[in-house]
Amino acid sequence: MTTDYDIAIIGGGPAGSTAAAYLAKAGLSVAVFEGEMFPRPHVGESLVPATTPVLLETGAMPKVEAEGFPRKYGAAWTTGESRAVPHNGFSGLTHDFRAAEIEFSERDQPGVDRDYTFHVDRGKFDLVLLKHAEDLGAQVFQRTRVLTADFDDPERVTLRCRIGPREVPFTARMIVDASGRQTFLGRQLRVKEPDPVFNQYAIHTWFEGLDREALAVDPEQHDYIFIHFLPVEDTWVWQIPITDTVTSIGVVTQKRRFTAAGPDRERFFWDIIGTRPDLHQELKRSTRVRPFRQEGDYSYSMKEICGDRFVMIGDAARFVDPIFSSGVSVALNSARIACADIIAAAGTGDFSHSKFAGYEGKLRRGVRNWYEFISIYYRLNILFTAFVQDPRYRLDVLKLLQGDVYDDEEPRALQAMREIVTAVEEDDTHLWHPYLGTLRAPSAAPAF
Repeated sequence: MTTDYDIAIIGGGPAGSTAAAYLAKAGLSVAVFEGEMFPRPHVGESLVPATTPVLLETGAMPKVEAEGFPRKYGAAWTTGESRAVPHNGFSGLTHDFRAAEIEFSERDQPGVDRDYTFHVDRGKFDLVLLKHAEDLGAQVFQRTRVLTADFDDPERVTLRCRIGPREVPFTARMIVDASGRQTFLGRQLRVKEPDPVFNQYAIHTWFEGLDREALAVDPEQHDYIFIHFLPVEDTWVWQIPITDTVTSIGVVTQKRRFTAAGPDRERFFWDIIGTRPDLHQELKRSTRVRPFRQEGDYSYSMKEICGDRFVMIGDAARFVDPIFSSGVSVALNSARIACADIIAAAGTGDFSHSKFAGYEGKLRRGVRNWYEFISIYYRLNILFTAFVQDPRYRLDVLKLLQGDVYDDEEPRALQAMREIVTAVEEDDTHLWHPYLGTLRAPSAAPAF
């Protein structure tokens, strides 16, 4: 039976455009259906090194480099206070928990040929990737909303799409859901579940003229991504360079706090920022150049991420929390891994669920590692600082921060972190017990 396309992709963001690039390079006919018109603003502006091999494989890297995005050589975390906390058996600590930092060059990563990645304006970055997929032969439909996917015919999937005032059907041998947090198939198939632990919301904007050096413990690292923790439970601020003078600032906190603050989002932002006087002072000296935007529904899972004639990738499959800049990395790498299975399936003409077992297993393993790492970080963030500074664990933690989580079993640092958190939780006299956060994760990530 003939179809309009071999593969139909719902969503033209980084996951969808990367999948389109891989599949078009493999000679498959591909259509991308994107509801918006690019460029459009989007949150998630800082990349990790795990994106580099994908950008190289798809051939998009030269176009990304040509945009002149700020280079990201590392990351730093601050608390704004000095905590003279006993090291509790960790080596190499200064007992000063105000800050921790890493440089990507400290650890070699397979497929990574440079010591930096990028901070990106997502409007520009996403457009580069979508145009690159189009250059490779994918057909891109912008301002085209997918309304339903019909799987009744065992030989093909029919998408009902709205293009302007018209509804138009398209057929494909299978579909890839890259619809992001819209979670198109998750909602249609009713397999989406809220995360039982994370319920974070964000409010964010851009500032012109922020003095990044004033907020950096080491002024030479002022162009790193900074995560500023606040003296408010489970709340933090991202600081991401967008250009030489423009900086993205976002507050992430629990939904209950966000809801209790009422409708005045600007006041809420400044009230939260005010708990860190150093950050508040520097932001007030700069100029806000974008409206405040809010992001919700940050954490959820799917009971299924693939089935007969479909796979979900990127945020359409799973999203945990943005604290370690994992969004674009998961988008690109889930597309990479899924496309290997899709190309093999196309070669046999069999797009049944079993053909995507490799993808399903790798994504489960990678996201499970991310989930527990982030859970432990929220539960006892002082422990993360200790592990980053301890030479026994530093490279293992760096591997997680680089997004290198898909091809190995659980990193040994996670096991050690888990044991320490359990010991602290069970001993209210433990030196670190006062620093426990309120989030308490289950022993394993929720199922997809």
